[in-house]
Amino acid sequence: MGTPFSWGGGRPSGPTTGIGRGANTVGFDCSGLTLYAWSKAGISLGHYTGTQFRQGRRVPLSDLRKGDLVFFGGGSGDPTHVGLYLGGGIMIHAPKTGDVVKKTQFLDSSYYRPIYRGAIRPA
Repeated sequence: MGTPFSWGGGRPSGPTTGIGRGANTVGFDCSGLTLYAWSKAGISLGHYTGTQFRQGRRVPLSDLRKGDLVFFGGGSGDPTHVGLYLGGGIMIHAPKTGDVVKKTQFLDSSYYRPIYRGAIRPA
């Protein structure tokens, strides 16, 4: 919580300097945060939201469990954002440049709920 967003930042070992817009910031981007979290359970994820969207079993919204990856945006292409489900409609995520890792209620959010794309349980 509170770690800066850094475009391209994050490894299994923790926050890193990012690339491009994140080149001067040590932190996580959304997929860097999720790959870091799942690495603690011994699961390796790619550092790209679209790749992570294909790295596990699809989970219906009604069956979400803590730790599932929740995806947003991208229209019919790859999702553009990912977070970790915490329960109760809340995710932890690294939202955008200038922000920090934080919790967000997404199920009732007028921003996130309409762009919800689905969930994956990594394996």
